[in-house]
Amino acid sequence: MVSRTKASRTAGADGVLSHGSCDCEGGEATSAEVTTKDGYLLSIQRMPKAWSGKPADKPPVLLQHGLMVDGITWLLNAPDQSLAFILADNGYDVWISNTRGTKYSRRHTSLSPNDPAYWEWSWDELVAYDLPACVQFVHDQTGQKLHYVGHSLGTLIAFAAFSQDKLMDMIRSAALLSPIAHLGEMSSPLGKAAADAFLAEDLYLLGLHEFAPRGEAVAKLLEDICQDPGNNCSNLMNFFTGQNCCLNSSRINVYLEHEPQSTATKNMIHVAQMVRKGTIAKYDYGSVFANKNHYGQPTPPVYDMTGIPNDFPLLLSYGGKDYLSDVDDVQILLENLKDHHSDKLVVQYIEDYAHADFVVGVNANKVVYDPMMAFFNLN
Repeated sequence: MVSRTKASRTAGADGVLSHGSCDCEGGEATSAEVTTKDGYLLSIQRMPKAWSGKPADKPPVLLQHGLMVDGITWLLNAPDQSLAFILADNGYDVWISNTRGTKYSRRHTSLSPNDPAYWEWSWDELVAYDLPACVQFVHDQTGQKLHYVGHSLGTLIAFAAFSQDKLMDMIRSAALLSPIAHLGEMSSPLGKAAADAFLAEDLYLLGLHEFAPRGEAVAKLLEDICQDPGNNCSNLMNFFTGQNCCLNSSRINVYLEHEPQSTATKNMIHVAQMVRKGTIAKYDYGSVFANKNHYGQPTPPVYDMTGIPNDFPLLLSYGGKDYLSDVDDVQILLENLKDHHSDKLVVQYIEDYAHADFVVGVNANKVVYDPMMAFFNLN
């Protein structure tokens, strides 16, 4: 549950999110579980009232986090710096999703996280199951089309769904922060080293289907990467995401209490395939036979970004210092969107922003979130 106490709004402490049944008519912030078609139980939280107690009078907004984090990232800064609180205080009906495998979404109708089968998924399944389940749930509960906000992997799964013309009848617009559709030019030294070293594949072959960043196996592999004289791991976050300009250094320990979190090793393999190949396609099973078995063709189907409807309202916000959503990769995406209606595409470039600044930057409220709400007001 999202607490309405001032302490938890400011501190982002444990207990900000929890399981519970959904009292979707308002009152205090509520929590629900959404069941995907493949049996995962996803925690979703709602903030139907502003800090002042004023009920929402604007459309719903669904916030979707990125890779190896969860929905609490939208709440970790002070209230006037955290997007979830800012949107609620501006009258939006805020919903926060948590993808499978994260702290608040580790349940399944028949599987335990201790079962290897629980972790047999990549972001393909987030596109096919998690995103549709959450969007459908918010749409059904509110009776309204919603705005969507994604960060990092939350943009990738949206692009993939939109390219297949899915969910468009339930979504008003999408604001995509640190947009990822291509990773071939990714400049993250840690990310490239991990992809090139087949780190995730090694873990998978060892039978470790849960990619636990705090676990012993991942720590050992990271240690090996960081022992390379060419890799400066003195600041792992910046080594991975880019030099974030605008984080509150006094809050770093709070961030690290909650992140990073587990994902599927298969998901990390899928991301690494994007880095090595520069393509945005479904998971590659590694052989013509296996791919034919899964897809009926020798290579994985491609998600075609030109398939995104040209009249769908999109806001893309990217940073010049971002190692993961690299400027050159974003340019490839923008080329794919060259026929998008000019009045339906807003592109924002923030020269000094890196990956984490879009979610926990102390000035993101003015730099990113105010323009985002202006965009929502037009759609």
